[in-house]
Amino acid sequence: MNQTTSSTSEVVDRSTGFIRELGLFDSAMIVIGSMIGSGIFIVTADMARNLGSAGWILVAWLFTAAVTIAAAISYGELAAMMPKAGGMYVYLREAFSPIVGFLYGWTLFAVIQTGTIAAVAVGFGRFTGVLWPAIAEDHYIIPPIHLTTGYAVSLSTAQLAAVLVIALLTWTNSRGVRYGKIIQNLFTSAKIAALAALILCGFAFWNHDAVTANFGELWTPHNVTPITASLSALSGFGLLVALCVSQSGSLFAADAWHDITFAAGEVKDPGRTMPRALVLGTICVCALFVLANVAYLLVLPLGAIQHAPADRVATAMLQAIFPGWGTVLMAAAIMVSTFGCMNGLILAGPRVYFSMAGDGLFPKPAGKLNRAHVPGWSLAAQGIWSAILVLPRTYNVRTHTYGSLYSNLLDYVISAALIFYILTIAGVIRLRIKMPEAERPYRAIGYPLMPLVYILGASVVLLSLFVYRPATTWPGLLIVLCGVPVYYFTQRSVNS
Repeated sequence: MNQTTSSTSEVVDRSTGFIRELGLFDSAMIVIGSMIGSGIFIVTADMARNLGSAGWILVAWLFTAAVTIAAAISYGELAAMMPKAGGMYVYLREAFSPIVGFLYGWTLFAVIQTGTIAAVAVGFGRFTGVLWPAIAEDHYIIPPIHLTTGYAVSLSTAQLAAVLVIALLTWTNSRGVRYGKIIQNLFTSAKIAALAALILCGFAFWNHDAVTANFGELWTPHNVTPITASLSALSGFGLLVALCVSQSGSLFAADAWHDITFAAGEVKDPGRTMPRALVLGTICVCALFVLANVAYLLVLPLGAIQHAPADRVATAMLQAIFPGWGTVLMAAAIMVSTFGCMNGLILAGPRVYFSMAGDGLFPKPAGKLNRAHVPGWSLAAQGIWSAILVLPRTYNVRTHTYGSLYSNLLDYVISAALIFYILTIAGVIRLRIKMPEAERPYRAIGYPLMPLVYILGASVVLLSLFVYRPATTWPGLLIVLCGVPVYYFTQRSVNS
C-alpha cells in the first residue's frame, strides 16, 4: 500500500508525500475554473471581424467544442493510465522521449502557464479599475523606464494589483491543496452562476432588430476583415482559413482544460475521477461558451459585436440591456472569473515542475514538498516569474502607446501549445502500440476516431496559423527550440 491515513483524516501517498484531497467535484471545478477566464467575454469580436456572419461565428465555436471534447475524451485514457503529478509532461515523456516532455515543461514555465497567469492577473487589475478608478494601467507608481526603443518596464496601480493577487493566491496554495480547492470551488461556482446569468439575460432581453439582422442573414458576410490582402471569408477557401485563424481565439478561450492532470497525485481514485472530470468539465464549459455567443447575437447586431469597445462584447451586451450598469456588472463578473481562473492555474502548474525536478530536469528544490504537502518552492518560483512578466511593456513608436510583453509571448506560443496538444493526443495511439499490456482503467470512447478527430482538426488549424499568421507562430516555435540547448546542458550537469 502506498497510502496511509493521518490523524487529520488526510490520505497521504507514501511514494510522493502528496495528500489525495481532490474528489470528482473538486477536479471538475479545476477543469471548469481553469478554462473560464476572460476570453469568452472578448474573443468573439475578433472572430466576428474575420468571419463576418452570425452563422459562421457559431460554427467556429461548435468546432472548438467538438475538438476540445474529443481531446478530453482521448486525454482521459492517459490520465487514468499514468495518474502521476505532471500531466502532459509525463505523457509526452513516456510516449515519445524525455526531451519532448522537457520542451513542453520548459515552455510551460517560460510562457504558457506563467504568461497566462500574468495576463489574467492584469485583466483582474483592469476590471478592478472599473469599480475603483485609482487602479489603472496609466496610473504609475514607477513610470515606464525604456530598456530599448520598443520595450520598457513600469509599475502602474493595475500592475501592482496583478502582482498582489498573484502573491496572495501563491501563498494560499502554499498552505495546502485543501485551501486551494476551497477557493477554486467557491469562485468557480460563482463564475458559472455569473456566466449562466449573462446567458439568461441575453435570452430574456433579446433585441428584435439584432435577431432579424443576425439570424435573418445567418450566412451573409458583413464588414469582413481580410486575412491577407487577397484572401478573406468572402471566398470558399478564404472562409476555411478564416475559421481556422479564428480558432486562435476560441480554442484558447477554452484552454487549460487538462490542468487537473498536473495535480493527479492529489486526486482521489484518479483512474476513475480524472477522465470523468475532464469530460464533464469540458462539456459544461463548451455548452456555456456556445450559449454565451448565442446570447450575444440575440442582443447585439453583428456590427456592434465587431466594433465593441476594447473588444468587450459581453460588456457591450449588458450595457445594451442595463444602460449605465452593464459595465459595472460585467466588471464584477470578470473579476470573479479571473480570480478563480488564476487560482486553478497557480495550483496546477507547480506539479509539473515537481515532476521535472524528480527527473533531474528542474532545480532540485522544486522536487520537494513543504509541510503542507505541496511543492512550495515550485509555487514560489512560478509566482515570482509570473509577477516579473507583469512588469515589462512593449512600446509602439508610431502611436506612442504601451502594451504588455506577456500578450506578445502568449500570441507566440499559441501554435507551440497546439503542437504539444497534437503530440499528446497522438500519444494515446502510440502508447496503445508501445505498451499494449499496460493497465488502462479507462479507455478512450470511440478510439481511434476521437483522437484522430482532434489530431486532424488541430493540425488544419495549426497549418493555417503557420501560413497566415507567421508573425505570431514562428517565434513560438523558436521559444520551444530554445529549450533544446537547455535540455542538453541540464543532462550534462546531471550526468557529471
